[in-house]
Amino acid sequence: MLPRLPLTLRRILSPSACYGSIISPERHFPAAAIRLECHRSSIAMARILFRVFPLALNSSTNNCVASRSLPHSISVSFGSRYVISASNSFIFGRRFHVLSPADRTTSLSTVGLGRIFATERGYRKVRRRSAKKKEKELELDVKICIEEELPDDPEILSIAEMLRLNVPMAMKLAFDGLKDSEYQTRDTTIDDVGRFETVELSVLLCNDQFIRKLNKDWRDEDHATDVLSMSQHIPELELPALMLGDIVISLETAERQAEERGHTLLDEIRILTVHGLLHLLGFDHEVSDEAEAEMEKEEELLLKSLGWKGKGLIQSAYDVTNNEGRQLETSDDRKREGSLRFYKPKFSYIFSDMDGTLLNSKSQVSSTTAKALKEAVSRGVKVVIATGKTRYAAIRALNTVHLAGKDGIVSEFSPGVFLQGLLVYGRQGREIFRRNLDPDLCREAFLYSWEQKVPLIAYSQDRCLTLFDHPLVDSLHTVYLEPKAEVVPSVEHLVASAEIQKVIFLDTAEGVATTLRPYWSEATKGRGHVVQALPDMLEIVPPGTSKGSGVRMLLDHLGVTPEEIMAIGDGENDVEMLELASLGVALSNGSEKAKSVANVIGCSNDEDGVADAIYRYAF
Repeated sequence: MLPRLPLTLRRILSPSACYGSIISPERHFPAAAIRLECHRSSIAMARILFRVFPLALNSSTNNCVASRSLPHSISVSFGSRYVISASNSFIFGRRFHVLSPADRTTSLSTVGLGRIFATERGYRKVRRRSAKKKEKELELDVKICIEEELPDDPEILSIAEMLRLNVPMAMKLAFDGLKDSEYQTRDTTIDDVGRFETVELSVLLCNDQFIRKLNKDWRDEDHATDVLSMSQHIPELELPALMLGDIVISLETAERQAEERGHTLLDEIRILTVHGLLHLLGFDHEVSDEAEAEMEKEEELLLKSLGWKGKGLIQSAYDVTNNEGRQLETSDDRKREGSLRFYKPKFSYIFSDMDGTLLNSKSQVSSTTAKALKEAVSRGVKVVIATGKTRYAAIRALNTVHLAGKDGIVSEFSPGVFLQGLLVYGRQGREIFRRNLDPDLCREAFLYSWEQKVPLIAYSQDRCLTLFDHPLVDSLHTVYLEPKAEVVPSVEHLVASAEIQKVIFLDTAEGVATTLRPYWSEATKGRGHVVQALPDMLEIVPPGTSKGSGVRMLLDHLGVTPEEIMAIGDGENDVEMLELASLGVALSNGSEKAKSVANVIGCSNDEDGVADAIYRYAF
């Protein structure tokens, strides 16, 4: 049994007035009056922080009980269903208020005021028959809480509503099972439930990140788990309410286990609820083999009696071990594939480079990266391409993994930054910026290409132009998916036939480093500048432009701030973009310049670096 855990209240999932009244119990449990409240909580349970512990007074003059909370003191009456409230928490620095139907009852101090007896009104006294004493009802106060970092997922909300009905049913059956039980290993601290007026229980639904922190803080085990039980019962305090405790369930782990065991997420959560409830009632399978057998037997009995699907958690764990199932516990911060539905996005936009980043060394988008992108988009994050490639090439590359087009991340109707920020498309894919290269500089570059027989490609929006065929020129189309280069007859014809945004020299990495870059760094001064995305290519672009400036222009157009974006890149052409973003991720295969300005360095493009960044940092 874990130590008593103080927890804070956050926001309300549904108005307490909707759930605060007594509702009709299931027909199988006529003796139980079930009061259900549904809250959204951050650290765990809405009812735990500043719990009011009634301290009975030995006074016979009234039936009120003095109650104390930190830092408040209030009085509540046992004569009515009561409200516990607090306003300012000096410990946690937040305000909260927990409501019950007592808000609508009359306080004791007003009951005796204005009372008029029948004799004073002149009416004849009538002898009334004494009403039969009603059988004492056990009130079950169940709170279903959703940790505030969980998004408002419809399935999660539906499960929370279902648990409002399911949990009291499980509690009633579990309590009935304690009567005349002959278990030898159960802690009998909680024995006669009937002596209490109310039994209180909270169930918190959370994600792996939350339960991992809780597990670390209270059990010193740094990994996520499926369910934790926190007992709040203090036998020494003779209270009218049994504060049974709190059950914390990770929806993320529950979903994985449900998939492995062949049933629904709701089925798995019911199984975990039963397991957690039995822990709070004194069962502990970790004590001994006999204790494990007894708890396993009670789990199976409860599930069968409730008509719920699936085996008990203990038996299911045996099955996974015997079948050498995958390890569910992990200390890695990286979220698993398919788990983003249990987290809120940290960023509105992700800007990603393509060559060396989104694309692996084979110029392909891996299936893992594609799944991560689709999952991020499904959670409301917008992914925007920021690349030195043409829009045509970006669409062609992403179309292979069904990420191009209307429901993808790039199309002719989506925003994007292309050709190193020289072409920027905004809403509806409309062009909002274009910058062309100086025609004289372009002419000089092609004369050099012709004389030195070094392949050179001119980019004009979605066209590629060159003076002669070459295997390296062909590779731009076959490997890098750019438009097939058009061979033009002369330099003058090339310069006159199109507006050119940039040119790229193609050579060996050594040739670029030792010959091309030194020469053109000097030759372009004042008229352009050189940049490299890949070691075997040298680009000449207009002065004062960069991919980062294109991203900033697009953000202004969209009304988005840099604080709302995460950027992922690898080359020196990504430096300004990485510096601009709230979080800049440089992949490990990237240039030293990119890695020096990034906030974090991720996996390489051949290790699904973009997917890893999304699962590790975006949510």
